[in-house]
Amino acid sequence: MALEFKNKKSHNLQWMTERPIAHRGLHDVSKGIHENTLSAARAAVEGGYNIELDIQPSSDMVPMVFHDYELERLTSESGDTRSVAAHTLSRIFIKDSKDKIPTLEEFLELIDGRVGLVIELKGRKHEDEGFVAAIADLLSTYKGDAAIMSFEHHLLRDARKIAPHLPLGLTAEGDDRSYDKHKAIAQECNVDFVSYYLKELDCKFVEEFKQTDRETISWTIRSQEDKAYSDNFVDQVTFEGFKP
Repeated sequence: MALEFKNKKSHNLQWMTERPIAHRGLHDVSKGIHENTLSAARAAVEGGYNIELDIQPSSDMVPMVFHDYELERLTSESGDTRSVAAHTLSRIFIKDSKDKIPTLEEFLELIDGRVGLVIELKGRKHEDEGFVAAIADLLSTYKGDAAIMSFEHHLLRDARKIAPHLPLGLTAEGDDRSYDKHKAIAQECNVDFVSYYLKELDCKFVEEFKQTDRETISWTIRSQEDKAYSDNFVDQVTFEGFKP
């Protein structure tokens, strides 16, 4: 049976496809602008791009804008990102930059509705209690366009239950062997959009999801050639390393 949704799409996400989405902000290390920083956010706003950003919880469950589960790659510190309290993480500088790890609250205050935000939640099963609720609380008073998404199915379930008012997306990858898995979670959580891996866009799940008239975006697009390919399958790109 083809992918079908019993429930209507919950949200209008036209904003998501109206402009390209800067992956982790409009970062450029050659200019000292690193991923998921306030500097990358400012650059994206100046360029008129929507922003994709990643969220990890601190040890005290404060949503932090940071991609990695470990601190080593992006900072001079080491260890598990989630084992550190927010007040400490907020004082850690990103390597070779003037930026520190921002909280989601700081990020939202900076953007202030000027561009749309596609927020990816990083997760660990059995360790994320209160994570979705903390993000939903921050977004409940945010006046701009924002949506949340995740690879983690337990977070999608939490989000649909705890925060049904928030646009929800499935981040995914895989060829047709992943169809049943993706179809099941998409229908269960009535996701509003899908963000799919560039090299596996030509698959049954993406084709059928697009036919439901729900938004589709791709990741991660790094050239005009990538964009041209992606445009054959989805509505908008999540990009880095060039300007589409």
